[in-house]
Amino acid sequence: MQHIILETPGLVISYDYTNQWLYADWRGEHDQDSTRAGCGLMLEALSQWPSSKILNDNSNVTSIAVQLTTWGIGWLQAMYVAGLRYLAWIYSPATHNPQVVQDIIRTTNKPIVASFHDLPSARIWLRQQKATT
Repeated sequence: MQHIILETPGLVISYDYTNQWLYADWRGEHDQDSTRAGCGLMLEALSQWPSSKILNDNSNVTSIAVQLTTWGIGWLQAMYVAGLRYLAWIYSPATHNPQVVQDIIRTTNKPIVASFHDLPSARIWLRQQKATT
């Protein structure tokens, strides 16, 4: 069962009671600005609905133009401080070169970020991670 926390045209954030994690469903087209705004909403949702896990689903993203920035690394550090320990990141099918996600994984170890090409694999991995408070 999921409770919708926030819904915008580009992002729906919900809390998954069954798995006890936040689910971020990104949709449509995104650029650096819309991604940054959505990340801010994710941080806000995490502070309101504490969870050590997030399923970050980009499978409904139709176009994405972002790059790794110090802001993004700072955002992940802020998410860690807010309690995030594990982030399962599903690639967008619109991205043939998932380099940005790979760069993020290489530059941070807290929280632990893992990338996936499909939702079932991401769910399995996230369920296997030990929840922390």
